[in-house]
Amino acid sequence: MRHQWLLLGACGWVLLVLMFFSKFISLKTVEDYRKTPGQSWAEGDAKVVKPVSVQSPVKQTETPSQQPSGVPTVAEWQAVSEKRIEHLSAVCKNSSLRNLTRVSISKFVLDRIFVCDKRKILFCQTPKVGNTQWKKVLIVLNGAFPSVEEIPENLVHDHDKNGLPRLSSFSPQEITERLSSYFKFFIVRDPFERLISAFKDKFVKNPRFEPWYKHDIAPAIIYIYIYLKLS
Repeated sequence: MRHQWLLLGACGWVLLVLMFFSKFISLKTVEDYRKTPGQSWAEGDAKVVKPVSVQSPVKQTETPSQQPSGVPTVAEWQAVSEKRIEHLSAVCKNSSLRNLTRVSISKFVLDRIFVCDKRKILFCQTPKVGNTQWKKVLIVLNGAFPSVEEIPENLVHDHDKNGLPRLSSFSPQEITERLSSYFKFFIVRDPFERLISAFKDKFVKNPRFEPWYKHDIAPAIIYIYIYLKLS
């Protein structure tokens, strides 16, 4: 019985010593970690990773040289516009182009000039620049209709009935008189925008039902495209 109590007491002392050293080692490890914050250390099987400071990403602004070369900038578009205006001004100031009313004009051109006698206006038609709306305005100015909303769509381009005659329908003397005294204007538009507008209006929507675009013109365009691609 005495030997059992001695063995139990010895085990108790061993446990106390182990608990003491375990506590001392744990405190020492924590103190060392506090002295060197941010250092990687291990506790059991779990590894504590050193915290890394993460900088917030800063969005870099692309310089003009880094921007895609295929997309024109606003400054480039402005330069193109100014160059076109300068070219137009230079042509209009060209003295050799004056007094063209004495030069004979083909019927093809005269067919595309529309006359508003009431306001003394000549409108030269350029396809896909808003001709339909401008014709409606001139029809109203000529007095054929009271407002543009009342003009039927099928009459806008029927110049035998809409009150907006072609210049080719007048005599040579009347043509010369109008060319020399009437206000003349035409409208221009970006060529690529005109191309897209023509495709949507003639091949996609076709609001005035003009089937020849689909049956005659479209196959010719496809044929030319295939021919150029294969050549």
